[in-house]
Amino acid sequence: MVALVKAEMFHKEYAEVFSGDADWRKLPIPEGLTYQWQPDSTYIRRPSFFDRLEATTDYHGFSRARVLALLGDSITTDHISPAGAFQADSPAGRYLIEQGVAERDFNSYGSRRGNHQLMKRGTFANIRLRNKMLPGVEGGFTKLQPDGEQMSIYSAAEAYASKQVPLLIIAGKEYGTGSSRDWAAKGTKLLGVKAVLAESYERIHRSNLVGMGVLPLQFLTGDSAAALQLDGSEQFSLKHSGALRPKKGLTLQIERADGRCETVAVTCRLDTDEEVAYFQSGGILNLVLLKLMAD
Repeated sequence: MVALVKAEMFHKEYAEVFSGDADWRKLPIPEGLTYQWQPDSTYIRRPSFFDRLEATTDYHGFSRARVLALLGDSITTDHISPAGAFQADSPAGRYLIEQGVAERDFNSYGSRRGNHQLMKRGTFANIRLRNKMLPGVEGGFTKLQPDGEQMSIYSAAEAYASKQVPLLIIAGKEYGTGSSRDWAAKGTKLLGVKAVLAESYERIHRSNLVGMGVLPLQFLTGDSAAALQLDGSEQFSLKHSGALRPKKGLTLQIERADGRCETVAVTCRLDTDEEVAYFQSGGILNLVLLKLMAD
């Protein structure tokens, strides 16, 4: 008898599971086959990852890139990826306040991970991050070059973007160690970082960078930011013409603040032909969409 009652309750409740209550039924339903993005949403925004949908077999490098952050060893994905709560005076907090969101309704990065505008403001914003361009300072800050003004990493990235200056992250050993976090690579891409130069990489994060169209470069054995006496004031150029190959040796030109120039050999950490294809399409999802469009 009990089983029969439970079955009847189940059928009664689930018969109308897709109908919803009165409030649900009052919601407007957009027509069409694709999702109608709401430009004023603070939770889900149309991401900019697919604004460029084209593949190329040639790579032309970058010119006079600035260092967004000069980092040490064992920088984890927790240092890079937006996570947890954030303060009202942070770039993410100020963004939400500008959108009319009260501080009590901030919620967390995780709950708003569908809003790329918020998430890129939280990339490299970890309060324990140590950027060697600012000795003694903890948190997501950097120096805007060439003036040396201290500001948030996000604000510096926006200032560089307004002048179309490409950006570089320099790090030590085991860059991207820890658990795999997709926004560690997504946020890096959105900040305008063209390449990461590290002594070594955690395997999955390196792959994720490639999947977002960010070039992983690696110092040769014996080279490092410390060995080359880099302080983040330099400009970096990667001159290249033609197709990339897996683990190809490349030459990075360094122009120091005093005008001295030198070159350093680095390794392109696109490790397979497939990764080269991902990178040259702007990322793995871009490659998938390009193939769908071609079909």
